[in-house]
Amino acid sequence: MEKLMEEYSEDYALLRAAVEGLSEKELHFQPAPGKWSIHQIVIHVTDDEILSTHRLRKVLAEEEPLLLSFDQEAWVDNLGYERLNRDQHLLLFQMLRVSMLPLLENLTLGQLERVGKYPDGVRYTFKELLQLRVQHVRDHLAQIERVKQAYRRAGA
Repeated sequence: MEKLMEEYSEDYALLRAAVEGLSEKELHFQPAPGKWSIHQIVIHVTDDEILSTHRLRKVLAEEEPLLLSFDQEAWVDNLGYERLNRDQHLLLFQMLRVSMLPLLENLTLGQLERVGKYPDGVRYTFKELLQLRVQHVRDHLAQIERVKQAYRRAGA
């Protein structure tokens, strides 16, 4: 659990480092039609963190709460991600993670095994949800690297 908490705690720094020094042109470059720019990825990661922090808290506070997903493509398309402030979203991501640390530092074994369930019946323990948070950010960090490489290949 210690390693998981360490990874969870360092995701903000990794995300910040992944975009540090990039030009606005590179940040808004889309590698293909319908593929997200680095800017959109950062906004998405933060939006997902808002909802995921809510899920984590629900699982700790309520008995087998219902967990809901969101349509990420609709959020990108309808919330005007291109107009949103990336730095504000990075700060929000950082604050959401920091707000969870006191809860994580005092978890009991019983709390790690608390369960939330989705409408389709899929159930996750708190620990599994936390692992998914770290994996989600790591997946998008890899996506950011792929966009950077596509930008270089395009000679943009």
